[in-house]
Amino acid sequence: MELIQQVPDMSAYLAADEAIDHGHPVVQEAVAALRDKTADAYSYAATAYVFVRDTIAHSADAGDLRVAWRASDVLATRNGICHAKSHALAALLRAAGIPAALCYQALCEGGGEPGPVHGLIAIRLPGRDRWDRQDPRGNKPGVDAHFSLDGERLAWPVRSEFNEVDYPVLYAAPHPAVLHGLRSAEDRPQLWRTLPTAL
Repeated sequence: MELIQQVPDMSAYLAADEAIDHGHPVVQEAVAALRDKTADAYSYAATAYVFVRDTIAHSADAGDLRVAWRASDVLATRNGICHAKSHALAALLRAAGIPAALCYQALCEGGGEPGPVHGLIAIRLPGRDRWDRQDPRGNKPGVDAHFSLDGERLAWPVRSEFNEVDYPVLYAAPHPAVLHGLRSAEDRPQLWRTLPTAL
């Protein structure tokens, strides 16, 4: 699949916004700690990915009813669904000068019914002429995502037999329908009803 930048200017994928608030002190503190453990952009990106995947609980897996969506809140509460964790990882990467985009999948739930769109990111590391998608959702039985630059290791590859979709657009900011769903939900059960099932 060819990934398509929504915005041609690469600087858009380094910018801060209300969800990817990488100037916030909580984000900056995490960036400093990650930089202390890494030597270059590649090791920083891999370490930041593992940090978000493994130390921030996916709220559905953890049974947490809170809805965090701003990167700084996700890092402060150590809680969030896939979109929130993607915002946090994008903030950590952008703060370190690594372009990061938000991207989405339309996936089905167990019975084959459309579920809420799934959020992940794509990164553009120095010296690479392409974007690489990464999924920081968090692993559990049946989900085994990993940081990879040599073939995608996502939580869920799409299944054509269920008409699942990899959306090719790389967004510089959260998709408006996703952001609206996150911002308007009072708790996670309501969030499943407010998030879009397609873009």
